[in-house]
Amino acid sequence: MQIVDVDREGRAPGPAGPRLRPPHHRVDRRAVAWWRTRLLLAAAVPVAVLGVLGALIGPARFWLLAVAAGVAAAGLAVGTGLPRWYYRVHRWEVTDDAVYVRTGYFWVDSRIAPMSRIQTVDTERGPLQRVFGLAAVTVTTASAKGALRIEALDHEEAAELAEQLALATQKTPGDAT
Repeated sequence: MQIVDVDREGRAPGPAGPRLRPPHHRVDRRAVAWWRTRLLLAAAVPVAVLGVLGALIGPARFWLLAVAAGVAAAGLAVGTGLPRWYYRVHRWEVTDDAVYVRTGYFWVDSRIAPMSRIQTVDTERGPLQRVFGLAAVTVTTASAKGALRIEALDHEEAAELAEQLALATQKTPGDAT
């Protein structure tokens, strides 16, 4: 294994370019509430269906309501714990040379996209994201792994970041393939 010294921006001396390293920025703090709401809504749908079925089907009422209670307890536990954990893991950073993203729950995915490889930059705001004032930036490259996605940014910060990336990629030589 070869160890390469890198500077603060993750660049190695010489033509090697940016290196994979942990990004510096956390996502917006409102992300915890947004992720929590998404998880609780995802658990609420099956609980509601099981609850209605339990009210309508007398012979199976106990089992349907027992399963609904189990799903509700699991959804509540996941909805309270997982978003905080995800907030600690999810990070991003944009330098003059590359975009860095780290995401994941149980398996952490760290990715880097050099500016010369970026093809498109998109922003996205779903209905729930708008409620929390958040947005996501998607950076598309020719990578087989797919696009990099920076979730849970303040919506104004996401728009500025998309504009910054668009300008940076225009100035960077390369065909992005």
